[in-house]
Amino acid sequence: MSALPVSARLAWWGTAWLRGLAGPDEVLDAVHGDDVTHVVSGDSSLLLELAAARNAGADGVAAAFPAPGDPAGLRGPRELTAAAVEAGEVVLLPGAGLVPRQVGRAVEWTVLPAERRPPPDLGEADRRLRSELLAAANLLADLDVARWQPRVADELHDLRAGVPLAAPSGTPARCVDLAGRALHLEAVVELALQDDGGALSASAAAARRDALEPLERAARHALTAACSPDGWPPAATGHAHR
Repeated sequence: MSALPVSARLAWWGTAWLRGLAGPDEVLDAVHGDDVTHVVSGDSSLLLELAAARNAGADGVAAAFPAPGDPAGLRGPRELTAAAVEAGEVVLLPGAGLVPRQVGRAVEWTVLPAERRPPPDLGEADRRLRSELLAAANLLADLDVARWQPRVADELHDLRAGVPLAAPSGTPARCVDLAGRALHLEAVVELALQDDGGALSASAAAARRDALEPLERAARHALTAACSPDGWPPAATGHAHR
């Protein structure tokens, strides 16, 4: 569970609470993880925000993982998009976005107005991740990645590799699998982009980055889709993964 970004944890466990599949203490334990406390702007709390969402008719909590130049999963307004891009993540509720900021061992959530966005396409996100993984693996093979980072080469060629994740009841197994693969590939991209002590030329380093950026973007989009219940298949109910 700790491998999940905090916004993903709030999306999954908050959704389970809204659907009567998790209790409030279970939600807070899952979302807090190793943090000492979480505080919410405006004298609110995470449970109060979830209760307000339930009163507004919500049956799910979504999360998005945008980056500069790629506000994935967001429709605005500008203040929310800017804050979410800076944080790299955001939780979406009806009319509101919660942006987290780690402060020591605490998390501060800022509540901002949010526009309704179209739900991500889970199947398309999964297909795109697989496609970009194959493309990146082929491009990096041409750059002889196995010579300068053999671990990266091995990880990229394992299409089934994923971070093991815990999830509450009701989270579709397909989403847990997709989130695990997305987080795994984000970590592989980070490893592959690490400085190799200058062994690569500037042009080779640029080619490496060009090969990996589409995969990193696809991984963020996949994680967003996996954490967006508004885009989950209606028939998929799934079971808890522990």
